[in-house]
Amino acid sequence: MKIAAAAYPIDWLNRWNEYVGKIRVWVRAAAENGADLLVFPECAAMELASLARESNAGDPRRAAEAVAARAKDVDELHESLAREFSVHIAAGSAPIHESEALASRTRFFAPDGTMAFQDRQSLSPAERAAGLAPGRGGRVFDTALGKIGILPGRDAMIPALARDMAAAGAEILLVPAGANSVLGYWRVRIAAAARAVETQSVAVLAARVGDSDWLGGMPHHVGAAAILTPPEEEMPQDGVLAAGKMNAEGWVYGDFDPEPLRAARNRRASADPDLRAALSESFGPVETVRLGAARVVTS
Repeated sequence: MKIAAAAYPIDWLNRWNEYVGKIRVWVRAAAENGADLLVFPECAAMELASLARESNAGDPRRAAEAVAARAKDVDELHESLAREFSVHIAAGSAPIHESEALASRTRFFAPDGTMAFQDRQSLSPAERAAGLAPGRGGRVFDTALGKIGILPGRDAMIPALARDMAAAGAEILLVPAGANSVLGYWRVRIAAAARAVETQSVAVLAARVGDSDWLGGMPHHVGAAAILTPPEEEMPQDGVLAAGKMNAEGWVYGDFDPEPLRAARNRRASADPDLRAALSESFGPVETVRLGAARVVTS
């Protein structure tokens, strides 16, 4: 299969049809390059806040509410594009009304138009202040491409979430992310690579790029798309299947054959079963041992 990971710019939109045209161009470009799986970054749909005017887009809570109000239209657009181009699409996440709060939701569309979703489970203080609440529980999506899990943003920094998805059969972990600094980007990038090594899965990192000083709480976007693997035989020795340049918008493509990954998993399970078991174990309390001269207290 061919995977496409987006380095996606957040643009000011004057009308809904500009968004429709933009997403269509991106999906068509990936499909024409042979991509089967397309991954947009976290909060990519927040550019729709521009349709609510700058006074609303500049306030994080009002911006989130404005985008949530567009959810049905956004879903119908991605459903139609998944059908038209016969691709799987992890759409850019958006705030979605869930009970009395908003969830940060990544919707995943199959070529037949069916849709499922993964809500982000770990939120920053700023996101909570914008009215978001954490989702509950991870999911694994059983698709024609194999089993796929989604770790939005800093969910990728939580090893247990990825481990549970891999234990449920996930071979591909999607990491739709976004960062406002180089430091923030590399936190997620390194975390995604670690999850790939720990779970022996492929991690697909999508990123936001560019500036949007009109969007409350999200004025800058820094990063690069990447497709990361565990360093194993018949796979990239450096664990990088594909990677884009920093802050360069566009798709990053990688051809992924699941068979070498499955062979690596089987080798590890038979040759080093203790490591796999150790990844899911707790080793008990950690002892502190003092070295060097102890401080002498005299009366």
